[in-house]
Amino acid sequence: VIGLRDVIPPPLRREFNDVYITTELMDTDLHQIIRSNQNLSDEHCQYFLYQILRGLRYIHSANIIHRDLKPSNLLLNANCDLKIIDFGLARPTMESDFMTEYVVTRWYRAPELLLNSSDYTSAIDVWSVGCIFMELMNKKPLFPGKDHVHQMRLLTEVRLYKSA
Repeated sequence: VIGLRDVIPPPLRREFNDVYITTELMDTDLHQIIRSNQNLSDEHCQYFLYQILRGLRYIHSANIIHRDLKPSNLLLNANCDLKIIDFGLARPTMESDFMTEYVVTRWYRAPELLLNSSDYTSAIDVWSVGCIFMELMNKKPLFPGKDHVHQMRLLTEVRLYKSA
């Protein structure tokens, strides 16, 4: 999870229109790494997955669901340190009043969300992590749906192949 360095308030409280937040400096995001020609070893992919899951465990232990995990919300620095960002859609698990159906970028959306369930759990974040990991390994999205219906079709047409 990205570290908060500072919050810069406005000079006059009654003119509180903008909030400036300073965070750790990161070099890029996972989306850019996946789209680049940079070769990633299995060890890199495993290390990224480990850090995502560790960050997610931290978030979920605070009873928060991120609800928008995707490669562009995972920042990286030159040391391969990964940080989760963008908590704009995050919600406490206890506040079911705020659980809207429209969350998560389509390609990383869990099946229960595609079926418009408002009764979901932190498992939706785990689904997103699985989709991100496959994209990391294959350098392409696992379920690149063009719209809601196409996304559902891609999920229902999954075929399992045995390795030879």
